[in-house]
Amino acid sequence: MLSTRLTNARFLTMDPAHPVAHDVGIWRGRIVGLDDAVTSLPAREVVDLQGATVLPGFIDSHVHLAWTGLKARTPSVAPCARVEDVLAVVADAVARQSSPDAWVALAGYDQRALGRHLTAAELDRVSQGRKVFMLHDSGHGCVVNSAVLDLLPADVPHENGFLAEGAMGAARALRPPHTQQELADAVAHAARICRAEGITACAEAGIGGSLFGHSPAELAAYQLAREQGQLPLRVQLMVAADALHPVALPDADHTPRALDLGLRTGFGDDWLSIGALKVYTDGGMMARTAALTAPYHGMEHTGQLQDDPEALTDTIVAGHLAGWQLAVHAIGDRAADVALDALERAQRAHPRPAARHRIEHAGLIRPDQLARFARLGVSAVVQPNFLRYFGDDYAAIMGEERAPWLYRGRGFLDHGVTLVGSSDRPVTDGAPLRAIQFMVERASESGQVIGPDEGITVDEALRAYTVGGAFACHWDDSAGTLTPGKRADLVVLGDDPRGVSTSRIGDIEVVTTYVDGRAATS
Repeated sequence: MLSTRLTNARFLTMDPAHPVAHDVGIWRGRIVGLDDAVTSLPAREVVDLQGATVLPGFIDSHVHLAWTGLKARTPSVAPCARVEDVLAVVADAVARQSSPDAWVALAGYDQRALGRHLTAAELDRVSQGRKVFMLHDSGHGCVVNSAVLDLLPADVPHENGFLAEGAMGAARALRPPHTQQELADAVAHAARICRAEGITACAEAGIGGSLFGHSPAELAAYQLAREQGQLPLRVQLMVAADALHPVALPDADHTPRALDLGLRTGFGDDWLSIGALKVYTDGGMMARTAALTAPYHGMEHTGQLQDDPEALTDTIVAGHLAGWQLAVHAIGDRAADVALDALERAQRAHPRPAARHRIEHAGLIRPDQLARFARLGVSAVVQPNFLRYFGDDYAAIMGEERAPWLYRGRGFLDHGVTLVGSSDRPVTDGAPLRAIQFMVERASESGQVIGPDEGITVDEALRAYTVGGAFACHWDDSAGTLTPGKRADLVVLGDDPRGVSTSRIGDIEVVTTYVDGRAATS
């Protein structure tokens, strides 16, 4: 007997062997058959979906759940566009903090809205001596006041209180870590939002590191969320490369660095597992720290790498040798060169064709770099909503020649590169359907079309958020398509993305989301 039979729907399976179905049978959280194979079988529950369109659950292959949840309950200075308004929010947050030793955290900072960076001296005017830490919306920088600067080593670089990349990490390290319960609650909050948008599985893009880590025991917070029944979707955890440490193992083990007990990619189960090793090579475009081969348009600098290229290469090779899948953050084209060079060296040193290494963001990729992605078998994990919401700014700072290379779609697919959709939530909106719309029309919110030749079809965009995501996370044997034997993870939509005008895709209603064969409301 089936647990559930879903009927009277248009199931877009994303499986070429059986592309469309009208019935799906579920037993013990798995799909056991389609159409005639299940229509005559008894079921404990028969759900009439009333003509809805159903897809495999969306997979967000690059998201920050803990950061999303914490940001939601942190005072925000967005959308303030005047320094005085920002300082008023800071002053209010300071007034609400009773302890003189406490840190005052704020979110929503973006210098582009102000036309320049806020300064430590300006924060000092309203901070009453408390330590103020205001995170940049990109996650790649922060503004702090003098009370924080005084605690930092003298060699930590800053620009009048603005700290970028590693310097920001040094300031973060001074803050008391969040408790496991705080993090578990934050993860749960973000995961509920994801599931409401049709996401059934995601990859948390970096725990335990200096840039985005929140606790030395961050993985335990995800375990706690699951134990408390607060994890409504499947989560794969990327581990920040700086959490690894040297280990003394025989040369035959190819493991110069590791987590304790040798934990690596693949450990865990269907609900919570360890995924890729996250390696940062550069910063971000919002903070102007993405590493480029030519200066930002109208500026004199080219961003920055996180470290010396040889040191970055050593980290990437060490992770590869130790058996990790690698998720290499590379936004600028110079950073992509470093990442591709290192991945090529790693595969020469110890070939692992099935490693499925990934480049996260791939924000600015030159035409000559596309073939290298394909030759190395590297997936491109892009964030289409970056251009939907920040595209006007990104196109301006790249200039006319480079703007069409931003967050490519067609270029990757035409070269045989696996294209993977993701959000980088909470940097911007994480809704997959809005990202899918952008991948097709390539239009920013203002209507500017950015790199129109990089537009792809609706079906290709849907595959990036289903089949592509499953491949990138090594879940293709259990997710990504509605195929017998795979998990009964699916999203019920109020309309067919392939049957409406492109401009309406992002507004299609997510009716409900099934994980393990159970609806979100059950």
